Amino acid sequence: MSWRRLAHGEAVLLAAVCVLLAAGGFVRWLAGPFPADIVWAVAAGVALVPAVTWVVADLRAGRWGADVLAVLALGGTTAVGEYLAGAIIAVMVATGQLLDKAAARRAGRDLSALLARAPHEAHVRRGERVDLVPVDDVVAGDRVVVLPGGVVPVDGLLCGAGLFDESALTGEAAPVDRLAGDAVRSGVVNAGSAVELAASSTAEGSTYAGVIRLAEQAAADSAPVTRLADRIAVWFLPAALLIAAAAWIGTGNPERAVAVLVTATPCPLLLAVPVAITGGMSRMSRAGVVVKGGAALELLGRATTLAMDKTGTVTGGQPQVTDIVCAPEVAPERVLADAAAVEQYSPHVMAGAVLRAARRAGVEPASAVAVSEEPGWGARGRVGGREVTVGRLESGRELPDWARGAARRGRLDLASVIWVETDGRLVAAMLVRDPVRTDAARTLRRLREAGLRHILLLTGDHVDNAVEVAALLGLDEVCADASPADKIERVRSGREDGVTVMVGDGVNDAPALAAADVGIALGSRGSTAAVQAADAVIVDDRIDRLADAVEISRRSRRLAVASAGIGTGLSLVAMAAAATGFLVPVAGALVQEAIDVAVILNSLRSLRGPLRLRHRRPDVLLHRFAREHELLLPARSAVRQAADALAEGAGPEADAAVRRAYRLLVDRLLPHEAAEETQLYPALTDILGGPEGTVTMSRGHAEIERLVRRLGRHLTETPIQPDQVDDLRATLYGLDAVLTLHFAQEEEAYFTLTSGGAPQP
Repeated sequence: MSWRRLAHGEAVLLAAVCVLLAAGGFVRWLAGPFPADIVWAVAAGVALVPAVTWVVADLRAGRWGADVLAVLALGGTTAVGEYLAGAIIAVMVATGQLLDKAAARRAGRDLSALLARAPHEAHVRRGERVDLVPVDDVVAGDRVVVLPGGVVPVDGLLCGAGLFDESALTGEAAPVDRLAGDAVRSGVVNAGSAVELAASSTAEGSTYAGVIRLAEQAAADSAPVTRLADRIAVWFLPAALLIAAAAWIGTGNPERAVAVLVTATPCPLLLAVPVAITGGMSRMSRAGVVVKGGAALELLGRATTLAMDKTGTVTGGQPQVTDIVCAPEVAPERVLADAAAVEQYSPHVMAGAVLRAARRAGVEPASAVAVSEEPGWGARGRVGGREVTVGRLESGRELPDWARGAARRGRLDLASVIWVETDGRLVAAMLVRDPVRTDAARTLRRLREAGLRHILLLTGDHVDNAVEVAALLGLDEVCADASPADKIERVRSGREDGVTVMVGDGVNDAPALAAADVGIALGSRGSTAAVQAADAVIVDDRIDRLADAVEISRRSRRLAVASAGIGTGLSLVAMAAAATGFLVPVAGALVQEAIDVAVILNSLRSLRGPLRLRHRRPDVLLHRFAREHELLLPARSAVRQAADALAEGAGPEADAAVRRAYRLLVDRLLPHEAAEETQLYPALTDILGGPEGTVTMSRGHAEIERLVRRLGRHLTETPIQPDQVDDLRATLYGLDAVLTLHFAQEEEAYFTLTSGGAPQP
């Protein structure tokens, strides 16, 4: 039965009893009390019949509570002749039910909207023709055309740039620009001109289909806090009956007992608590997290322990080139262009890292021919008449000094190394890692502020990598080299100390997600097994949604408990007043009606929440400077390369490397730093609560400029002299360290403030 039909039935009941109540008043004015009492008695009877039905249904389900009091009050007022009070109780019962259903309908609207938006057909290009086919007929590799305003039917890769409204999945209103080659998830809306994409999955296996399956399970379950309300009602009912009986026996006046029952019903417990929980579910869905039921939301609101997978959860989930070490007289841009030319034909995950590095640096891949690949070793091809090889090196090969240093750096940085050769000569080493998400540290700070006491990394990765990530994020515990069975065991042991949440995205995380009190999967790139095993799904690739979910669930649970406590306390006060004669049945009915409405309205506050970062955020500037950080990778690499070139002392090659690094710093990096100082930092003042929020970063700019000036003074000597080498190397290595720290701080502290979350590489 739909929410609309349920609410319609309650509205009819409310309208009927209200009409009868008003009609009774009119009849009393015209014909006297007796005919009016008959009309009011009918009003009570109209409400009594469905109330009895609700009580019988609850008893059959093994529940009994405050609805019993509604039936007793309706019957009691009729028995003692308090027909007006009975009519008012009838209005109260019908109003409470209508408010409950309306609030639940409001709360479920965001989830049901997902179902309504699901596309059933897709436009598929067949040669020169575009056919309209059932969405289930689309297969991976099909070229799908999405018209303006159309919902993307399947996951795919864009064939050209496009503009998309991703609010259905992420909750963000601002349209998002996507470039050719970017992945686009099903369920987002094409907010620009028609675009074409290459399907990467079927409709059934796409992101939106997984969300729809989740939404179908997202009815408001009877959460533990709701069952708590039932348990309160179990002792509240006998207490009300005892107070009513004591009032009757003590005074000999049955009206006192009826007045007590009137003030005790229909008890806000069974109305306000489910509204708060269901409202929280709606709020979470708008924040980009779909939760399968109220029980999961309530448990998340009591969580004390968080276990997190590493790869794809706190890290980006795909390798990135973090540094390029080049042979003397070789430019990083040249290396990227040649390597990308060969790797663009390779399906290997490391090839994707090379292509992303070239794209971030603004380098177009060169043209390659005769490309071949040897599994496990790498790819090779001819680029501009040169033989270019990208991949591993055979063991035992003699390496030049710069290459030995690069290999050592790879071991120290726990990074993989991709070697680039030209005509058999080593020209560069690319250091590749799966970096920690820039928004991970901020998210974990928010989780601790929300009340998470113990956060552990639970990963199948090697110990060294896991410890490095955990130390960087300040986690409490590391469990590395963990098999799926190990993960289950650790999650179960965590449950002994409190409510435990598991977050992951892989197939190997699915058992632990199911074993946790609350399992949360990242649905954007997460496996189907993880999504199905989880109790909640983050529908995009933003880890900060996890903090949103915890904050919303905690607030919803607080509102639910507060509503139950306030409603029960006020009802007890009203019962005491009725037992001592201060409230007659009619007044008691009005008082209880006010209590019910108040606590339900309080519960409806869960539909809204305090928005973080209320100030307008300079998204365009933040994305611009985040992009410039990527484009400055060659300049930063040149600094380290120049320092390494001085290892053999002063010479023509070292002189050229240092002067090239200086030119890149002056021409590219310093203008970027100056623009941040004059454009970005002032725009962040409101968000950060004043100019003090950027003082540390401004001090970093000053230090970078100082070191560049020092480098420039060194270069007044032509060529570089031997007695300059030590100080030059110290200056360059110091500049490299400051730049690395400064860029990381900006990316974590500022670039994650965009309304769309941390910019994705």
